[in-house]
Amino acid sequence: MTTSVRPRRAAALAVLAAAGSTLLVAPTAVAAPGDNGDIKVHSVGTASDDPVNEPKVCNFYLAAFNFDPGQTVTWTVETQPKVPGGPSESGVLALPTGAGKTKNMKLPDGTYKVTWKIVGGLGDDKHKVFKVDCPDDPASPPNGGPPAGGGGLARDDAFTPVAGAAGVGLAAIGGVAWLRFRRRADGTAS
Repeated sequence: MTTSVRPRRAAALAVLAAAGSTLLVAPTAVAAPGDNGDIKVHSVGTASDDPVNEPKVCNFYLAAFNFDPGQTVTWTVETQPKVPGGPSESGVLALPTGAGKTKNMKLPDGTYKVTWKIVGGLGDDKHKVFKVDCPDDPASPPNGGPPAGGGGLARDDAFTPVAGAAGVGLAAIGGVAWLRFRRRADGTAS
């Protein structure tokens, strides 16, 4: 009985040894040299060496990190979904130290995708999506209306209050209406 167990053990150990040597010889999966690095979207005012990615910005720039020294990256920022002739930016970024940044940019509010590729790199393009969302400028009224606190349209000497029933109706609901008249060359209103 011991003679039949020993050959089985020996066979099992031989199989395990062969499997172990196969695992030692198997190649490991690693990124191709030169295909590392990342680009982050930064709000203007964020330090260029800050590794934070800001997916919602107003005025912004692109910051490149962890590339091999001396690499060059091509990049494009386009609307999402892509609109032919829509707002976009693109450029080439030389990275003598493996890091760098673009100029400051401002695009209309919307969703954008930044795509970059290492010049001479072996990998595919890399990308990330971000949103441009600038707060309304307090100096410009929303939707072309009057600025807050003015109570209505600006008034100058060419505006005249509405009189009669229309004026009374507007006054009853808390509003004042002003009509603009053109002055003729002779000084009379039309």
